[in-house]
Amino acid sequence: MAANGEDRQAAAAAAAEEEIVLEMPVKPAPPPPLTSPPVKVSPAWETAALPSSMVAVQVFTVVMLFLSKLALNTGMRPCVLIVYRNLVAAAAVAPLAFFFEREMWKKLNLAVLGWICLNATFGAVLAMGLYYYGLQATSAAYSVVFLNLIPIVTFVIAVLVRAEKVALGKWPGRLKVLGALTCVGGTMVVSLLKGHLLHLWPTHLLKASRAAGTPAASGGRHRDMLTGTLFLCGSCLGYALWFIVQARLGKVFPSRYWVTTLTCLSASIQAFVVGVFLSHDRADWRLKWDLQLLTVVYSGVLNTGVTFVLISWAVSRRGPIYPSMFNSLSLIITTVMDSLLLGTKALMHGAGCWGRC
Repeated sequence: MAANGEDRQAAAAAAAEEEIVLEMPVKPAPPPPLTSPPVKVSPAWETAALPSSMVAVQVFTVVMLFLSKLALNTGMRPCVLIVYRNLVAAAAVAPLAFFFEREMWKKLNLAVLGWICLNATFGAVLAMGLYYYGLQATSAAYSVVFLNLIPIVTFVIAVLVRAEKVALGKWPGRLKVLGALTCVGGTMVVSLLKGHLLHLWPTHLLKASRAAGTPAASGGRHRDMLTGTLFLCGSCLGYALWFIVQARLGKVFPSRYWVTTLTCLSASIQAFVVGVFLSHDRADWRLKWDLQLLTVVYSGVLNTGVTFVLISWAVSRRGPIYPSMFNSLSLIITTVMDSLLLGTKALMHGAGCWGRC
């Protein structure tokens, strides 16, 4: 009996221990270590920032046009300007690349470097170089008209290489085609029609700047409109190909600062090689503390460095056609400023006269 009592007590104690174990609360799992979540751009902020950045690009472009026109009138070589402005741009953007995209350096390979060289060839050497030669032979107001051809050329090339899809059966596709035809029609009207002369404001406020250039160099080149027009058309093709390459480069190497830095360095080397063949005078490569140096610094920091970063970001977000859609803004601003500052006549149906009269 005593043994049975002890067995019962042991069994009851074991059952009580099991109940205690079952009733004990389960401890929660420790929380995962705190990690900083990836930074995501707010859609509302991006919607406002993208068009604002493209408007800023157009403002930078307009100021660059006038500074470049004045510098070219003083005898500065287009290739020299391209070499120095891209060196300044590379020096300005390189610290941002080392600070924000330090790890991207490890992803560079021969394929990426090849795309970067193409990016420099189309975006800097061809597009900028031909545009400078066209600007030198014409006026700022006339040359900016051809920026409106860039969207249609980009659109056609993007469709041909299948970088852009067009659904003609839907309204977005129809509006793209309509916008492209409007760009071409507007450019042809402004370029070919010469209307009545407008007297809206005092013109030629920068008389001293024009006197600084030699009459034979500035006047003769300005009257050579056919050559300048061909250069500007070639520049439009270069810009269109540049936007296409930008879209592809953004996929194989998604970096804004490193792409801009390496593109500018490659562009300087390529432009230097071309400039050596075109200009054998060492005096052409010397910079002084004058308008030419101001043009180089401004063009390098804002119109090349900052503009390349903003355009790379816009292309990665909205495609290769998006940046060129804002080129019409520079037409209005340049027409007014070219007439006000440099004395180019403003016409009713044209952006500027076919020669300074």
